[in-house]
Amino acid sequence: MTHINVLDPGASPLDYYGFELRRHREAAGLTQKQLGDIVNYTGSLVGQIETARKLPTQEFSERVDAALGTGGLLSRLVTLVMRSQLPAWFQQVAELEVRAVEICSFQTHMVLGLLQTKAYVHAVLGALDQTRLHDRTAVRLARQHIFEKHDQPIFWAVLGEAALYQEIGGPKTMREQLAHLLSFEHNPQINVQVLPHSTGAHAGLQGSFDLYRFAGDPTIVYTESYGSGHPTANPDTVKDCSLRYDHLRAAALSLRDSADLIRRVMEERYGEQLDASRDPVA
Repeated sequence: MTHINVLDPGASPLDYYGFELRRHREAAGLTQKQLGDIVNYTGSLVGQIETARKLPTQEFSERVDAALGTGGLLSRLVTLVMRSQLPAWFQQVAELEVRAVEICSFQTHMVLGLLQTKAYVHAVLGALDQTRLHDRTAVRLARQHIFEKHDQPIFWAVLGEAALYQEIGGPKTMREQLAHLLSFEHNPQINVQVLPHSTGAHAGLQGSFDLYRFAGDPTIVYTESYGSGHPTANPDTVKDCSLRYDHLRAAALSLRDSADLIRRVMEERYGEQLDASRDPVA
């Protein structure tokens, strides 16, 4: 007889997800293989997710919800599962992202996580650590579901021009990443400005930071260092960083000029006419 791993549904969101998946599958009278055939995944993958050995994806959850008639249960749970897989020190920040009505982010040298493409995330997270890279990439990308909510936050991003030139993942990855930034050009909910090198000294020289504003709670300032995050609602810090962000937005290129610069860098530096040696193809 096949050994069935017994999960404690209270151990973690991932265990609870696996418990509920198995419960609903068995209630439908389906084997793991039968369910896998219905949703176009392997029975082995279904089993790994049921035993909390594999992370579910949003697509998997939606297909299984439809197949088992769970009323969207797993699609709702997968958000909690993904958030629980973030580093412990960052989970509070992910909660802030979900609750915020406005997010203002300043990044000096790289594209911020909420706007990163899959290949860019993969390159960033894999720079020193290749372990569970696929899962870690999926977990970071799952944060971007906040932009699919009915009440999605207003998002402002000010990027240092260096972020356009810091070649992360190679020319193809950068070309796709900059094209992704341009995809928000006409979206008033997601606004991207570039702080050009020509600005010189500016209000963000002390480093990157984020502001989270809420409907009924105090604004939070978030800064980050190696392996730790520092959220604070200290009124003096919030006032200082809010002023700094206003000055950064004022010093940055307009939304239209920012898009023009991103497009120019994408075409001239990462255009497909460049060969592997970075010389123009004759």
